[in-house]
Amino acid sequence: MKQHTHTNQLIHESSPYLLQHAHNPVNWYAWGDAAWKKATAEDKPVLVSIGYAACHWCHVMEKESFENEETADIMNAHFINIKIDREERPDLDHIYMDALQAMAGQGGWPLNIFLTPDKKPFFGGTYFPPKKMYNRMSWNEVLIAVENAYKTKKNEIVEQAEKLTQHLQNLSQHVSTSRKGSEILSPKNQEAIAEKIMETADEVYGGFGNAPKFPQTSAITYLLRQFLWRKNESHLQQALLSLDKMMQGGIYDQIGGGFARYSTDEKWLAPHFEKMLYDNALLLMAYTEAYQLTKDKKYAAIMLQTIQFLEREMMQEAGGFYSALDADSDGVEGKFYTWGKREIENILGKDAALFCQIYDVQENGNWEHTNILWLPVSLKEMADNLKMTPEALHEKLNFCSEKLLRERSKRIRPATDTKILSGWNALLISALCKESMALNDEAMQQRAISTMLFLEKNCMAENGNWLHAASAKPRQAAFLDDLSYIIGAYILLQEMTGETAWLDKARSLTDFVIANFSDAGNDFFYFTPSGQSDILYRKIELYDGATPSGNAIMAQNLLYLSKVFDLKDWEERSVNMLEVIGNNILLHPLSFGNWALQVQSMIAGIPEIVITGANVAEVKAEIVQHFIPSRILQSALSPNEDFPMLKEKIFDKRNAMIYLCRNYSCEKPVKSAEQLFLLLKY
Repeated sequence: MKQHTHTNQLIHESSPYLLQHAHNPVNWYAWGDAAWKKATAEDKPVLVSIGYAACHWCHVMEKESFENEETADIMNAHFINIKIDREERPDLDHIYMDALQAMAGQGGWPLNIFLTPDKKPFFGGTYFPPKKMYNRMSWNEVLIAVENAYKTKKNEIVEQAEKLTQHLQNLSQHVSTSRKGSEILSPKNQEAIAEKIMETADEVYGGFGNAPKFPQTSAITYLLRQFLWRKNESHLQQALLSLDKMMQGGIYDQIGGGFARYSTDEKWLAPHFEKMLYDNALLLMAYTEAYQLTKDKKYAAIMLQTIQFLEREMMQEAGGFYSALDADSDGVEGKFYTWGKREIENILGKDAALFCQIYDVQENGNWEHTNILWLPVSLKEMADNLKMTPEALHEKLNFCSEKLLRERSKRIRPATDTKILSGWNALLISALCKESMALNDEAMQQRAISTMLFLEKNCMAENGNWLHAASAKPRQAAFLDDLSYIIGAYILLQEMTGETAWLDKARSLTDFVIANFSDAGNDFFYFTPSGQSDILYRKIELYDGATPSGNAIMAQNLLYLSKVFDLKDWEERSVNMLEVIGNNILLHPLSFGNWALQVQSMIAGIPEIVITGANVAEVKAEIVQHFIPSRILQSALSPNEDFPMLKEKIFDKRNAMIYLCRNYSCEKPVKSAEQLFLLLKY
């Protein structure tokens, strides 16, 4: 067993990220009373350093600075040092990232921010090098400057921190307490949002904006749906171009499946190699809708390969899914995923020339003297150029990929962040439900159900309240994002299975969110539950970050459940939320993407579909493979008076009856999926 020279308070934590720092010479604390009591007693500024296990630059700064004895001596002498896993405490990360962005105009991880002993921020930054470079002060210079300022200008610092904190609180409350700012549900806005998205579209390489490029799945989904409803070919072309270029790029693991977090270049060649559970869940949903719309089998193939990757590399034996895979292995970013040309030639032999031609493998490398596998040209186009059938080319490449994958498995693997987060798992459950319905995939139906059962067993406290993570110490109550995603997953589990018990759970949990995450007179929800006392203030998050806004998903949940249970006040609340931030949606649809999707759906009209009687399962399977976004769907073999949409329906013992309803007004029932599609007119 390795002997460690140093061990600090983090040794008692469960977060893999915090445990990575448990043997630094820095006297790290976890966020908690011990650190704050010591800061107050000794009147020292507090350094809060926030990162996550898969973060490349977090590892770099640890090796350069936090493992350095001289640097640690400065930190221990003059500061109380707190380490935070941003995925374990997103509430703290949101607050202090806002503070850094207010001070510096930008943010990122590692997030290093200095606080007064009453948790108020006064200075911060991201990565600092060990020596002055990149136009950045060295970390030691920063430490000495902050310590000196706190000693000589403490009153000014305290005043500055107080003003900044008040500004952040006001900012959090401002939009959510504003009056309705626009007629956001005006029909013209459906197209206006699409055109605003298209302003930033990269029409050559797909995606939106310049490098670094993130997947922006909500924008892609918006354009897919907009084409369905308005038939603008440019919207479809941009959405599919984005999906095609990502699945051809280095951001997608060409032999193992799964997407990295983002691309550092415009072509999607060079990813930041960490793989996050939430990205793969959100991308699965986008590819599912593309498949339903186009019936192009290449999208189904990507969905299945991505799920295989998740099950192989990110699933715990008992059934939950881990948070992330690191960008680094053996101390080098991307080493696990990249290849030398000679290495491939040795493994593939006579097949190497074809493989290297297709995946742009070069003698001197296509990225930092090594090769990232990617497809500059689509496989269909390459098959045409080679005078091969696409099927024959696929078969040959699959054979090569399997050989390379076997060899790659012998390498030192990237570290796995083994946290099992309830919200991220719920996003994956939603993706699995959608994939299962689109492909009529029984195995994924069972995986979705078993994952939810795992969460209910492992992510609930003794009192039945949800927790943010399984097996975490200390146990943290679930945040708004977690609960909103879980409610959304319950809704889709009901659509997939027809079992109304999932809807009862969704309603009960929504009642809990309303009671514990909001105040009277404010339609929006706080990120943290009432009663949580270890934060600077309760924040209201409205825009999408790396994951969807919990408020946006709650607005969608409220609208759906208001129809299912005939709860007019929930529908009114959902619409009010949209109308209050309407101008933000119109001006910044990429930042308010999930709000935009609800606006789009409400303008287009949300079909309520009820299937009753005989052969419900078979008829429903046919319907859910069709592209009907934003639907509300219930099915039942027999009458159920507990649900308004199921009341007064015919239950024929010989035929399924399909009702298309809007606002509880239903058209004459039809008996086949084809007849329903004619009624829908898309």
